Amino acid sequence: MFRLEQIVTAAADWVWGLPLLILLTTSGLYFLVLSRFVPFRHFGHGLAVLTGRYSNKDDPGEVSHFKALSVALAATIGMGNIAGVAVAIQLGGPGAIFWMWVSAIFGMATKYFTCSLAVMYRGTDSNGEVRGGPMYVIVEGLGKRWRPLAVMFCLAGMFGCLPVFNANQLTGAVDSILVQPLGLDFGGWAPFAIGLGLLALTALVMSGGLKRVGDVSVRLVPLMVVLYLLAVAGIVITHWSAVPETFALIISDAFSASHYQGDPLFGGAVGGLIILGFRRAAFSNEAGIGTAPMAHGVARTKEPIREGLVAMLGPVIDTLVICTLTAIAILITGAWQTDAGGGVLLTATAFEMAYPGVGNYILLVCILSFGLSSLFSYSYFGMTCFSFLFGARTSNRYLVFYCLSILLGAVSSLALIINFIDFMFAIMAVPTLLSALLLSPRVLKETRRYFGRPFQRREAPVVKY
Repeated sequence: MFRLEQIVTAAADWVWGLPLLILLTTSGLYFLVLSRFVPFRHFGHGLAVLTGRYSNKDDPGEVSHFKALSVALAATIGMGNIAGVAVAIQLGGPGAIFWMWVSAIFGMATKYFTCSLAVMYRGTDSNGEVRGGPMYVIVEGLGKRWRPLAVMFCLAGMFGCLPVFNANQLTGAVDSILVQPLGLDFGGWAPFAIGLGLLALTALVMSGGLKRVGDVSVRLVPLMVVLYLLAVAGIVITHWSAVPETFALIISDAFSASHYQGDPLFGGAVGGLIILGFRRAAFSNEAGIGTAPMAHGVARTKEPIREGLVAMLGPVIDTLVICTLTAIAILITGAWQTDAGGGVLLTATAFEMAYPGVGNYILLVCILSFGLSSLFSYSYFGMTCFSFLFGARTSNRYLVFYCLSILLGAVSSLALIINFIDFMFAIMAVPTLLSALLLSPRVLKETRRYFGRPFQRREAPVVKY
């Protein structure tokens, strides 16, 4: 197992090298400049679309704008925002958060383009149901000869969307916060028992398809965001005097990399820190990875640009807000300088330091909401990839594989799991971004058309090109 961990880690480090960093950063910057900063200029209009102001029940698609965003956020506002941020700080120090912010800003533009394309080039599965995602963008937008690129995405997506990380961190949290203090270790079988419980609950929700996943996400996502906001707000209020110092530390450490523990890249530790920040941001907001377009691609709308505007809100919520809150909680309490352990245990230490005696349990409730929503949403993404390759009628086979992987994640090491997911996400990013770059002129044309319509001028400034 240790040898396997070394191999997977080396593979993840190799694929997350300079070429992929250039692809991610230059793509995001290119989309931002090409669109004339539309994601920022029309942020308010995106919120208006999200509230249902422009919704029409007769439009094609399966779910509302809000449900589409909820499904996407249920995956991104998951354990990556609690445990992933802790891993970033543990390996890179406070400065890693700054580079996650940079990635999120680029990610807004990336999601605007990739999710607009997901509606422009929707497809249907073998059951005739509307589907979206990079695989359909590739075959419908670029043509059948590009199908190998779509296959590449789906193969990586089937494994990259497995719930192993969420299962690993959920199991660790429940075991350390609840099971062990109550003396219910079951002779070392507790992780397996917890994994079985997660398996059963996930299978129950997955069996209802996208509609049930959407219904559950709509209820869980707002609840978990509000609960987490309140919990961290309490930490910030009680440590208010340290807030300016904490933000100053994040910014200064981003360019000094004083606490970075990995291998130097591009000539120094700062290069390695940048890579770490982008890797963890990719796990947090998934901009450019290709999962969000699968959720937004089935939104009920005739206007691709509207869904792109809704999708761009994702990185703001999950990275610029939720991840920042987690980072502040860890840094402001001093938990990051303890030997509390990795991942979710570090965040749990911060909460316990802020709320002695009850902090662990407050975080456990948040973790259950975050983690379970991620388990449900990722199942839909993986099944969509499987259905594209092997047909929708056989998708239940992936359901079995997906659920069994929960047990694997529950008993595996964090390092093995997180590097495996990083590797698969990197592979998924290549076809997602290449197809978006090639088709970006069509999104630009659609943007001009949408914001040039007379009725639109009353709702948002006209974009002049």
